[in-house]
Amino acid sequence: MKGWMGKAKAIFLLSFTALLLAGCGRENLTALVPKGYGAEQSMKLIILTTVVMGSVFIIVCIILAFVLFKFRRKKGQEDFIPKQVEGHKGLEVIWTVIPIILVIIMAVPTTLVSFDLADASDAKDHLNIKVTGNQYWWHFDYEGEDIQTSQDLYIPVGEKVYLNMISTDVIHSFWVPAISGKMDVNPENVNTMYIEAYEEGVYYGKCAEFCGPSHSLMDFKVIAVSKEEYDKWVADMQNYDPEKDKPESAIAQEGKELFEQNNCMACHAIGSSPNQVGPNLTNFGNRSKLAGIEEHTKEKVIEWIQDPESLKPGNLMTGKYPKLNDDEAEKIAEYLMQLKATDITPDSAGK
Repeated sequence: MKGWMGKAKAIFLLSFTALLLAGCGRENLTALVPKGYGAEQSMKLIILTTVVMGSVFIIVCIILAFVLFKFRRKKGQEDFIPKQVEGHKGLEVIWTVIPIILVIIMAVPTTLVSFDLADASDAKDHLNIKVTGNQYWWHFDYEGEDIQTSQDLYIPVGEKVYLNMISTDVIHSFWVPAISGKMDVNPENVNTMYIEAYEEGVYYGKCAEFCGPSHSLMDFKVIAVSKEEYDKWVADMQNYDPEKDKPESAIAQEGKELFEQNNCMACHAIGSSPNQVGPNLTNFGNRSKLAGIEEHTKEKVIEWIQDPESLKPGNLMTGKYPKLNDDEAEKIAEYLMQLKATDITPDSAGK
């Protein structure tokens, strides 16, 4: 009895812990609190499949309980053999037809939603953004706008935004749980989907396809702002000239010179340059996360510059530039932290 009770307690504890942890998380990083059209449609499918499969589970449990009770071995009937129904045509038809009907109930809406979210027939009438997946970061090219960003995707709230996605290396998967479903990002072909956010705010995105040692660190953000703020952001980004953006301090000026001397511009663009070997740094100072996952502080930037491998294993920046001492790294970090093309930021979204 002691052994049985111990196992029961362990099962209860694990179940309770799993239930407790299931409630952890952020509102803007969950598919269960939809804030966009794609996520809303996905939630409807989740509810449909949960109701169907939950109903099947309950019915099976009821039938099982009935059978266990009705056909239990009774005293004095140890040798009694109940009527056998093996090969019963009626039962065979029932448990073949019912699953088919249930699959159809779930498959038809799923197929309709999939085609709906992949429909790009009106793409020319809306904002189009080329999304490029890299190990382990995301690049966004606003088609027809002459704007390039990395890691932070700004969109107008309440409007369709078409994403034309491709990868430069391996298969990735674009997923912003709160506002959209998933879409594979392949090296061979462009996959298109659209997203639409109902509310202003910052929505957290993940790569949902294992793509290497830092797959779990390939995070990004979608920042949904009002139409007026979005138009201002576009104007600010288009009018930004990195050559005219003078560093605010002597240390930052030295950092800019070191940035250029160490050939950082060969990989990182500042402004609307199409260079995308590494993330675009135009609005780096306004980001709220470093490399998608770290706190955006000067100290973390210095740590990244000196040893990016320790923060994001397998990244393509490691070993591609001369080793920098503490003083050089601090000056470059100072320069990067003052790169601010606009006052529309993730922290101001929805406020």
